Amino acid sequence: MRVVVALGGNALQKRGEPMTVENQRENVKTACRALSPVAMDHELVISHGNGPQVGLLSLQASSYDEASTYPFDVLGAQTEGMIGYFIEQELGNYLPFDKPIATILTMTEVDADDPAMADPTKFVGPVYSEEDAKRLAAENDWVVKQDGDKWRRVVPSPVPKRIFEIRAIKALLDMGAVVVCTGGGGIPTMYLPGTTELEGPWDFNAKQLVGVEAVIDKDRSSAVLAQDLDAELLVIATDTDAVYVGWGTPDQKGIAEITPDAIEAYDFPAGSMGPKVEAAADFARINPGKIAVIGALDDLPEIMAGTKGTRVTTEAGETRFY
Repeated sequence: MRVVVALGGNALQKRGEPMTVENQRENVKTACRALSPVAMDHELVISHGNGPQVGLLSLQASSYDEASTYPFDVLGAQTEGMIGYFIEQELGNYLPFDKPIATILTMTEVDADDPAMADPTKFVGPVYSEEDAKRLAAENDWVVKQDGDKWRRVVPSPVPKRIFEIRAIKALLDMGAVVVCTGGGGIPTMYLPGTTELEGPWDFNAKQLVGVEAVIDKDRSSAVLAQDLDAELLVIATDTDAVYVGWGTPDQKGIAEITPDAIEAYDFPAGSMGPKVEAAADFARINPGKIAVIGALDDLPEIMAGTKGTRVTTEAGETRFY
């Protein structure tokens, strides 16, 4: 079975934990321990978040001078390489030496006219107190918003249209490799408005691809990735064991199985569970009979067996709860 697993940010960086190399490596090691049995028994593609890492690199660069500040597409490429290295090394420690693992620097196309460009919503970087967040926003021309009981920087999060490296990813899967790709939703890129279609190999006036100052939601990109790869299963790993309705109330209950339309009828926060639900619903709706699951990485064996997590599929009957 071809499986795409989208690792949540908590797989790399736990909330409130210092963002040291040692902490990130230990978190990746734990994630790879859960992923290794899937890698042995199935075709596995791993995507991952990078919000805290991109935010930290941006903050570090801006603390020097303007010449040291890199745009978000470049920071995305840097973190794809760094996190891919962590995953390759730690997963390789659990797999036989002859099991190939490869990281692909992945560009994701977005639309220059996407309304999200004018409405930043994607959290990046570390958490701050309200006072510190607003001070940094004023100093660095940031937009900041509340994230739980803390504050964080936000940047635009446009909708992903396609994964440029999809043919290379398929080729690696065909040779039996575990592929790490589409990190952080992919490097945000777009074609410059007004550039023309490629008419021949020497058409130098063809479309011009450029980077975008944005961060693409990794769950939405993972759904596009799973669709383009014709994957049978999309697993969106997070820090909760299921999607809950009535969260934080005495009546809260976890969803076991549900249709795309039914789960989208509920209202989930845009900054946390909302994009995961949308991504799962989109994948299941576009691929009738296939399954998207939202659940905890620690429950991966049970998710693969169909006994844990929130399963979203067009073949679900009446919504089931745990």
